Amino acid sequence: MGRKWNNIKEKKASKDKNTSRIYAKFGREIYVAAKQGEPDPHSNQALRFVLERAKTYNVPRHIIDRAIDKAKGGSEENFDELRYEGFGPSGSMLIVDTLTNNVNRTAAEVRSAFNKNGGNMGVSGSVAYMFDATAVIGMEGKSSDEVLELLMEADVDVRDILEEDDSVIVYAEPEQFHAVQEALKGAGIEEFTVAEITMLPQTEVELSEDDQAQFEKLIDALEDLEDVNQVYHNVDLGE
Repeated sequence: MGRKWNNIKEKKASKDKNTSRIYAKFGREIYVAAKQGEPDPHSNQALRFVLERAKTYNVPRHIIDRAIDKAKGGSEENFDELRYEGFGPSGSMLIVDTLTNNVNRTAAEVRSAFNKNGGNMGVSGSVAYMFDATAVIGMEGKSSDEVLELLMEADVDVRDILEEDDSVIVYAEPEQFHAVQEALKGAGIEEFTVAEITMLPQTEVELSEDDQAQFEKLIDALEDLEDVNQVYHNVDLGE
């Protein structure tokens, strides 16, 4: 699982270089979550989850407030959450999660990104079965033993707890995301280095130098699309 977390870190670091694009995508996610329920994170679990993730990307408060105010104002703009699956070079697999107000446009853009960068779209279910939805929560300042003890005292079950670099990473079932966070917050932990429900591959593939360069172009092309929120894959990108 350590390698998987390294891939998350690399993806997150890459995204951090494109802050304006990331903020815009979070703005839409927050708006959709707030519009689907009460625009209050205390009573809207989906909104609370998006806001927790936004904190780890340092999304400014004014962007969060603007998105919530838009939902409160009764905006009629609607978005659909769609998932695409596909293949890259040499057995690499990708899952692409999107949030769109124009399904035809998004489908065409995602397909074009695959076709122009050495990949091809798959049918629904062709890739997702090789990934596991997983809550990933990271923090600094604690040891894995301390975190395990805190979670045991709170009677919260997790899949694994690992120490990597300066962080402790908790892997749990998606439905345990909030229980893990609340237990840690109850112990005085307020800052998280990562707080996401992600798709982790059951196995990873290593690519040749040429294939990896092609694969990274494919990832960049997909993440550059306005409607794409997340791209998950099974490639070991190394350290």
